[in-house]
Amino acid sequence: MDLRLNRVDYIQVGVTAQKTMRLLPPLGKKATQKVAIADHDGILTCFGIKKGEAVPVFKTLPGQKIARMDLGGAAGTPQEKIFVCSGSQVRGFTKKGKQFLTFEANLTESINAMHVSGADLFVCASYIYNHYCDCKDQDYYLSGDKINDITCLSTENLTHLVPVLACQDRVLRVLQRSELAYDIEVPGPPSVLELYKEQGEEILFGTTDGKIGLVEIGELSAATKWEIDNDKKKGGILCIDNYDIIGDGVNDILVGRDDGTVEVYGFDSSNEPTLRFEHVLSESVTSIQGGCVGKESYDEVLTATYTGWVTGLTTEPQKAEAGPGDEVRMSKETQSKVEALRAELEQLQVKVLQGREQYQQTSQSSTAVSAVPVFSINDKFTLCQDDASYSLTLEVQTAIDNLLLQSDVPIDLLDVDKNSAVVSFSECDSEPNGNFLLATYRCQANTTRIELKVRSIEGQYGTLQAYITPRLQPKTCQVRQYQIKPLSLHQRTHSIDQESCPPNSFTNIYTGWPGSVRDVLSGASPKLIIGVCLVPMNRLSLVGQFSFAEIHSWVVFCLPEVPEKTPAGESITFYFHNTFLGTQLEATYCKGEGHFKSDNISTISILSDVLSKEATKKKINLNISYEISDDSVSHTLNMIHPKLEYQLLLARKVQLIDALKELQVHEGNADFLIPEYRNILDESANLLEEYKKQPAHLERLYGMITDLFIDKFKFKGQNVKTKVSSLLEILDNYDLNSLLDFFNEA
Repeated sequence: MDLRLNRVDYIQVGVTAQKTMRLLPPLGKKATQKVAIADHDGILTCFGIKKGEAVPVFKTLPGQKIARMDLGGAAGTPQEKIFVCSGSQVRGFTKKGKQFLTFEANLTESINAMHVSGADLFVCASYIYNHYCDCKDQDYYLSGDKINDITCLSTENLTHLVPVLACQDRVLRVLQRSELAYDIEVPGPPSVLELYKEQGEEILFGTTDGKIGLVEIGELSAATKWEIDNDKKKGGILCIDNYDIIGDGVNDILVGRDDGTVEVYGFDSSNEPTLRFEHVLSESVTSIQGGCVGKESYDEVLTATYTGWVTGLTTEPQKAEAGPGDEVRMSKETQSKVEALRAELEQLQVKVLQGREQYQQTSQSSTAVSAVPVFSINDKFTLCQDDASYSLTLEVQTAIDNLLLQSDVPIDLLDVDKNSAVVSFSECDSEPNGNFLLATYRCQANTTRIELKVRSIEGQYGTLQAYITPRLQPKTCQVRQYQIKPLSLHQRTHSIDQESCPPNSFTNIYTGWPGSVRDVLSGASPKLIIGVCLVPMNRLSLVGQFSFAEIHSWVVFCLPEVPEKTPAGESITFYFHNTFLGTQLEATYCKGEGHFKSDNISTISILSDVLSKEATKKKINLNISYEISDDSVSHTLNMIHPKLEYQLLLARKVQLIDALKELQVHEGNADFLIPEYRNILDESANLLEEYKKQPAHLERLYGMITDLFIDKFKFKGQNVKTKVSSLLEILDNYDLNSLLDFFNEA
């Protein structure tokens, strides 16, 4: 990383939404640019920087929350007209603040994504896309999942604009008029799109789980040029821009994340993106732009954060290094700034004292009504694929005092390195009150963002509640609720792999001349494949007098990442994989019929129980049938095997650490120990840290194996709960073959 940028804070507005700050085009080649930013108060602010101070150009009156902003203008002219959307309305302003457009899109939902190009306006609500030309309706499309962002390609080869939608189901949808041309699978739910060049066929995308990629859009198909994985587990992507901040003639990629990380990626000689700069702000970055703002000829990365701070990371040096004996003196400009800030601070302190006294007087009168302070919360509850846990992120516009977590379902709290809050647990009685967790986080001063991690148990479902109390007077609290679903550790995927085996699994092996496993059944294709393994699947089928909307609502209740809106068409298929075990699930259903396939019997058992319960609530009779594969049991045990073996080995190593350290102290060194024990001593800190991060991990795996054992025989009409103690004895002296034999002989 060879780029140096210095931080400058310019101005603070109200709470901002994603992509609500833009830089207006410069008037000259090296001239500074004006900044337009909109906030949740409905205020659009435009300002410039003179002598390091923010000078307002115009400011609109408060109104409905502004969700997005874009710049537009006639083709071939500077894009300096400002467009903002609030609710279902789009308004346009000139660079001097004169409103020239008020357009009502007449959508039933609020606009959450927008793109402007010449006379063309593209807007998206949660599932609906609309295209208007000169404010006249042109095209319409209903998406299969929630739309997070939109951009449009404009190339010389294309006769019309090509809209691209970023959808929650890990797909970019390329449209042609009102029809879907094709879709592009991406590695995570895309949250933001940005054109790589104004005229071109390449689009940058960022995902909610922190991945970045570049896709080249063709007429009939697309190609992924490169992808950057999120190996360091940073936050999700909220904004992207491209600008040559390094000054090598190639546009660099500017990235803003929801954990406050700002990144600049340059390109090496092989045209691969490389991280050149990183800076961490204290709150999520909602908008990012590259340009010249603070001083002529000095480029900078301009960011807007959730609480409305506009911050620049500039190439202009902010301080001179003083050598030995040099006297450090402030310039006249800096001195005047400091004096102005002191005067402003004194005025604010006087205002606070006056307001406090006024509130005390009114609150003591008999007719007084205490005003509850309103504060905004930005929250996110997402499943992390890497460690099969849920990340709960809470961000408040003011400092958080404390946070109370309450759950009516068993969950584990995991350690998060970024979290500096002090946690304390309260005893809770799960039987009468349904409380399985009561935990309080006391936050340090000026903490506006807190990140937690929880891990749930599949089959046990309920609600996790977060009570957020900020440092405000009078004391007030907001509650957020998050559903823990029956199959909470399952994540949507594009397809399932029917032709793979876990390690040590040798069930259902086919040899012969097929081209694929499917050809085994039809007997075709002259290619020899030896050792192809067909994943054994269990099947659950439901038949009954239920509508498509009813069975879809049951699936939404059972599984995460399923759109709440009933899909278009007569039937739908969803694919999932279990982030903890790697097992798979396929769900296909339509009116009056539902079919579910999984290589894990426990998944089928949970689905059967929950779907039956939901149908009973609606007084719908279900005809339920099963096809259970005994081979799937050994398949699932082989999936669990490496995780269980690793955790048992980790637990044994941790148990040895104290004894080995005592021996080391007694003997003076550890040279007499065998290499394995010396290695445990050398890695003791890492082993303890890893063990600490995995609470109840072994118990969790034991529980999964026990459930699998009970579920296997449940479908055969046998109750084997009396044999669970024998199963636990085998697990305490774990050996895979002994475990497989026990399952087969029970």
